[in-house]
Amino acid sequence: MKACVKFVLTLVAAVVLTMAFRALAFTVCTVRGSALRPEFISGDRLLVNRWSYGLRTGRMGGLFRYGRICRSAIQRGDIVAFDSPADSLSGVFVARCRAVPGDTLDIGDGPVIVPGAVTCADQEYYLMETVGGTGKSASRPLGLVPESSIIGRVCMIVYSHDDSYPVYDGYVSGRTMILK
Repeated sequence: MKACVKFVLTLVAAVVLTMAFRALAFTVCTVRGSALRPEFISGDRLLVNRWSYGLRTGRMGGLFRYGRICRSAIQRGDIVAFDSPADSLSGVFVARCRAVPGDTLDIGDGPVIVPGAVTCADQEYYLMETVGGTGKSASRPLGLVPESSIIGRVCMIVYSHDDSYPVYDGYVSGRTMILK
């Protein structure tokens, strides 16, 4: 009986530690679709570092004010994961940061300034684009995303699995890599 209790306590401790690690340090996102080609393909599992820009606080249904512990700046060109910026969409998105607060953009109709802390908003905004390719035609803007929605920087492709196959089959070799 004593061995059974030890086993259960060890199992519970392992589950709690794993959940805490995923909630506070890293999370894994799965790429669906082809919008992120050629850098990411459908089925890639991406490791997102939640501490890369500081740990987000104040999300609990708006109970606490937004903030970041150990905050660091989001850089142009970073590939980031963020919560859906619109109410009609749900899930986690992955995109490249094209402009940071204070940048001036030329979007055809004239210059647009990405709003920063000097606006009436509480948080800074970042212009996100799909990751695909390096040319202008390969990427498309996703719009302005508030800093409070940004989860963290994508740091690694953990593995890739073609989801049209069973779990034990469909592994895509050669896709594991550490990103800059």
